[in-house]
Amino acid sequence: MSTHNIAIHLPDGSIREVPAGTTPLDIANSISPRLAAASVVARLSPVTMETKAKATAEGESEAAMYAAEDASATRLVDLSTPLNTDTKLELVKENDPEALKVVRHSAAHVLATAVLELFPETKLGHGPATDAGFFYDFYREKPFTPEDLAAIEKKMAEVIARDEPFVHEFAGRDKSLEGFEKDGDFMKTHFVTKFTEPGSQVSFYRNGKFVDFCRGPHVPSTGRVKAVKVMSLSGAYWLGSEKNPQLQRVYGTAFFTQKALDEYLARLEDARRRDHRRLGKELELFTVNETVGVGLPLWLPKGATVRRLLEDYILDLERKAGYEHVYTPDLAKVDLYIRSGHWAHYHEDMFPPMDLENERMVLRPMNCPHHILIYEAKPRSYRDLPVRLAELGTMYRYERSGVLSGLSRVRCMTLNDAHIFCSPDQIKEEFSGVMKLVERAYRDLGITEYSYRLSLRDPANKEKYVDNDAMWELGERVLREAMDSLGLKYREARGEAAFYGPKLDIQLADVMGHEETYSTVQVDFHLPSQFGLEYTGADGARHRPVMIHRAIISTMERMVSYLIELYAGAFPLWLAPVQIGLVPISERHVAYAAKLEAELKAAGFRVEKDVRNEKMNAKIRDLANQKIPYILVFGDKEEGAGAVSVRTRGKGDQGSMALGEFIARAKGLVESKSTEL
Repeated sequence: MSTHNIAIHLPDGSIREVPAGTTPLDIANSISPRLAAASVVARLSPVTMETKAKATAEGESEAAMYAAEDASATRLVDLSTPLNTDTKLELVKENDPEALKVVRHSAAHVLATAVLELFPETKLGHGPATDAGFFYDFYREKPFTPEDLAAIEKKMAEVIARDEPFVHEFAGRDKSLEGFEKDGDFMKTHFVTKFTEPGSQVSFYRNGKFVDFCRGPHVPSTGRVKAVKVMSLSGAYWLGSEKNPQLQRVYGTAFFTQKALDEYLARLEDARRRDHRRLGKELELFTVNETVGVGLPLWLPKGATVRRLLEDYILDLERKAGYEHVYTPDLAKVDLYIRSGHWAHYHEDMFPPMDLENERMVLRPMNCPHHILIYEAKPRSYRDLPVRLAELGTMYRYERSGVLSGLSRVRCMTLNDAHIFCSPDQIKEEFSGVMKLVERAYRDLGITEYSYRLSLRDPANKEKYVDNDAMWELGERVLREAMDSLGLKYREARGEAAFYGPKLDIQLADVMGHEETYSTVQVDFHLPSQFGLEYTGADGARHRPVMIHRAIISTMERMVSYLIELYAGAFPLWLAPVQIGLVPISERHVAYAAKLEAELKAAGFRVEKDVRNEKMNAKIRDLANQKIPYILVFGDKEEGAGAVSVRTRGKGDQGSMALGEFIARAKGLVESKSTEL
């Protein structure tokens, strides 16, 4: 029986005095039984001290799953957790993003429960929630079959229907290890040994007869895992070593409603349909050959056409914005990157140096040191500023093989790069100009799903970031002021800055809602100082310029991969590798096809004609499968009238049209960069 009261601070500012030992569920019920039924877990924060943000990552790490919680950090707890000190309490409902991770973690326990009921010889690894759902690692000599996965999903539904409470229990460490060792649970033995201290109590969760080593929290009962799906199966060696047993990793996903699950599965199917790796092969855009090496795609003629159009577009946009284009070599002496600081902060992501006679050369991971050398190639005056140097610069980064994917993650990439050298009082104006370029390019490319992230340093990390507080504070303030003056919304992210300065990242979202950084703008006071850059001011004295690093449309590889998926391979007319397909109805119309081809090419269009001895419908189908915007069909009637029958992608037969009228309409769409036909 409690002998003292504690103060519970609620989100509305009210404070409730309750006996120590009261649970979040008790408090929820005292407010409203409906609120109690809707709550999933509780979020606790200390009252009297500044709380530390909880680190998040792709899926929970093993340490996050098993290590003791930091009471000074905001944390989630079960609704049944006794509260014994003054605390801030928030009841987390299903619409909270963190609630979804909790239900997915609970779903992993439901999965493990089902597997042990069906296959009791199985040994358990761990089962975290991930951004996409959850997984659980199992050791079982016999591989799971597709039929086994279906049976597991069915058994999970039974476990959910039993509505078994998740009960938090504790046991002595020695007793726990003894039990796991006796049962041959080598993975659980490893986790308890690694993540608990001798003499401590070990945290477990029980639902029905199933018990698992886990810190929690969990939903109140298995019945709260309302919509679940077993997705796939993969293999992995225990602890990543092929000397160890091979595990079977079962993936699944879970939601609070069947509707949400169905919508997710529909998005997943749409993502598969849009996958640039599949479309790249089907539409003959690029290929990957192991003889060349992983992460080194080969651009096929049609893909190279899309890339060239993108390059021409951005080069023209930059020229009109006052940029000067340069060419620089793809490699340099290691000394250059030691001087710039890239070697100290980035060498693990660079390819190994090449020892050539008296020089050590390395493939460049960045273009900025080369552009700095161009700036310092001659004396500069304040009248010369800003100096805007741009290049489609090819770079090389040693990405690990496990993350390489199609065009989106490669080892050789060409960046739409530029560096602006300006005076401090020009920063805001130049930054504004860059942001206008970004907005214009995204509009022309039809990109609408993006957001701005202000990436800042972690002041505590002196190894990753240049140690100069004044420089960082100035750079961060300038970026904030510039974004605020432009009226652009952004969010801040600590620990995401470049090693030499803060940056604005433009985040693009895919069909699944996953965000990636494509464009960046960085304000840099550090590298000009490293290289001793100067210009003569109006006062005749020497001054240090500021450097703005910017990439408007990312690398050609990543942007093309994004556009393939954005349009599912059906590019806008101005970007389509083949804009018009020609289909003569019979052999006697081949000459007219040649005439049309010549006129259309003279008008600047990319044309492909099909004069095979095939049926007309087969030709139309084959060209349509290439996602060509327009297919022009013609026979005696069209030839006699100097016309074509127009079939528009996504709209079908649009009827007959004079060739001149068609050309004028299509030219208008190209010139306006229209995303519609």
